[in-house]
Amino acid sequence: MATDVATSQPTSAPKSIPFIKSAPLVGNWLEHDRDRLSFYLRLYRECGDVAGMHFGPFRAIMFSTSEYVHSILVEHADDFDKGEVLHQAFRPVIGNGLFVSEGEFHRRQRRLMDPAFQPRQIMSYADTMVAYSELMAKQWSEGDELDIERAMTAVTMSIVGKVLFDADVFTEADEIGSAIATVLERITRRISSLISPPYSWPTPGNLRAKRAAAVLRERIQKMIDERRTSGRERNDFLSLLLNARDEDGNAMSDEQVMDEAVTLFGAGHETTATALTWTWYLLMQHPDIYAKVQQEVDTVLQGHAPTYADLPRLPYCLRVLKEVMRLYPPAYAFTRVALHDVKIGDYQLQKMDTVFISPYVLHRRPDYFPAPERFDPDRFAAESEKKLPRYAYLPFGAGPRICIGNHFALMEGHLLLATLAQRVTFELLPQPEIVPDPAHHLTIRPRSGVKVKVHLRKIHAN
Repeated sequence: MATDVATSQPTSAPKSIPFIKSAPLVGNWLEHDRDRLSFYLRLYRECGDVAGMHFGPFRAIMFSTSEYVHSILVEHADDFDKGEVLHQAFRPVIGNGLFVSEGEFHRRQRRLMDPAFQPRQIMSYADTMVAYSELMAKQWSEGDELDIERAMTAVTMSIVGKVLFDADVFTEADEIGSAIATVLERITRRISSLISPPYSWPTPGNLRAKRAAAVLRERIQKMIDERRTSGRERNDFLSLLLNARDEDGNAMSDEQVMDEAVTLFGAGHETTATALTWTWYLLMQHPDIYAKVQQEVDTVLQGHAPTYADLPRLPYCLRVLKEVMRLYPPAYAFTRVALHDVKIGDYQLQKMDTVFISPYVLHRRPDYFPAPERFDPDRFAAESEKKLPRYAYLPFGAGPRICIGNHFALMEGHLLLATLAQRVTFELLPQPEIVPDPAHHLTIRPRSGVKVKVHLRKIHAN
């Protein structure tokens, strides 16, 4: 008789996991690689809440209910890790940062870093976020045409550069911004390939990634050295990391500070830029909702720039952002690898099984979100949001590994949406179909960007 590892009590015989049909040798890899979002939806449609697939000889199981999310990411969090695929993709180029570290080391790092991400700390960065978005908007003229994805990447990279390193004007054109873009591109390629050459092989892509990682580490080490010698107090994440102490009074090593800084720099701009890109795209597709956003901004702000204190009075903007992240969650799937045999619900997993949880699929369950393809920010009105099952909505993950920057990202998205909606209106330009392209990005960025025309607004003041 099977035994649940959490309770050590006898349970009923496990159910059989339904597996989707797969090809010899490669399994479902080709279909996954061709269009993984459609593939995940097909898995759910054909197999239901639990669906098995194969990548080569390896098993992977997708779980698609809020109860299974709770079981895997919360109750059984210690029975899984990120797995060797992610470890080998990330660690050689960005180190053992919070995203890929495991076990007690991860828990220690999380405790050290948590104070820096509490609302009372991150609220001090609100003015920086608004200032950089205002600066970007002032550079636009009436009728300018631009790629809104590139614009959102530039502004979020500038913001994270300022709040992380107290350094101005980080963009993809800057050396460190270009380096992080190269590193993220290489990680994406490695994760998306069934077979990848080790980083030790001198392939052109590996060499580019190594050079980029060396640039990041050299630049960040200089900043660390400067902090160590100057003694000047700064209100940035790098200083907070250097000053953090565990229960025994021990600080992070320079190497660990560097790993965490690189991780935060990469993740800190990528996810928010993606969410804001889809926000503007959906608003342009739904002018009635766009008008409600601008009406709220004009009425509440009365011509002044938004502040942290204004956010509770801009609830519709936040609803829009949350609904965008329901339809296009930047992290469209999470994976975990079983450290040993473990039972999830009525299903027995084997050691080394890969578990998939796809917010993209979960957020499209019609029993959680009726008419799931409809863009409807009122799903996140206070009373409606309370009725959602816990873990039915997880743009930032869940459990002990929930995104440490979730409050930061929500505040940044909320402020940037309000700031730019106050100053400009974007018009969608004719272009090829705009579709998500997770195969070439770590997040769910649109393929080929989003081309828009800028129309300046008159700011409504008292």
